[in-house]
Amino acid sequence: MMGFLGNILGSLLRFVYDIVTSTLGSEPESISFYALAIILTTIVFKLMLLPINLQQTKSTRKMSEVQPLMKEIQTKYKNDPPKMQEKMQELYKEHKYNPASGCLILIIQLPIIFAFFTVFRQPEIYAFSDPGMYASMAKNFLWIGNLENPDPLLWGLPLLAAATTFLQSKTMSTGSKDPQAQSTQKIMNYMLPVMIFWASRSFPAGLALYWVVSNSFTIVQQVITNKSLMKIKGAK
Repeated sequence: MMGFLGNILGSLLRFVYDIVTSTLGSEPESISFYALAIILTTIVFKLMLLPINLQQTKSTRKMSEVQPLMKEIQTKYKNDPPKMQEKMQELYKEHKYNPASGCLILIIQLPIIFAFFTVFRQPEIYAFSDPGMYASMAKNFLWIGNLENPDPLLWGLPLLAAATTFLQSKTMSTGSKDPQAQSTQKIMNYMLPVMIFWASRSFPAGLALYWVVSNSFTIVQQVITNKSLMKIKGAK
């Protein structure tokens, strides 16, 4: 499965690279065609997943609205499980909420994301398999001489990867009133960026670049979505 998806997404990266090279002609000194292809392919990839991501956001928001009501039912009928289940089903039906929808969306996304991650770890296998092609390509990006290697500054792309991960977590926060959920969210908001920072220090810089662009796209998407949801609530 991963190899199959990797070949498809690798073909997308190669397709974008070929468009970049044929469109721009001469290669910029500070940003290679390969770096541009990574940036553009990531944006195309995020656009492909946009409908799924929007559905996930909608499901998460709905869950935050329903969660307090679920707590009330669980407390009220804790000694009567059949009645609790009946009330839960009524609640889901009333609010048009499917508790499994968030998991299904995540299950759909994860193999695709992992496959894309695999492509950027081994582009010479999945995208540029022509003999000698990948080895001969320029792979520089601004201060980075070769995107195959970790960022030499350590505080460049790794720090951007951590910062954008933090901002993405903040923009995707559901504003749940459940203390336990708030505590978990707070821990994730700070722990995940730290983990990403340390991982990005050893990853190929091309992977870190993909992560930064992907996060930046999601942040913009989420800000627009949040504003739209606020307008909808205000109009009710």
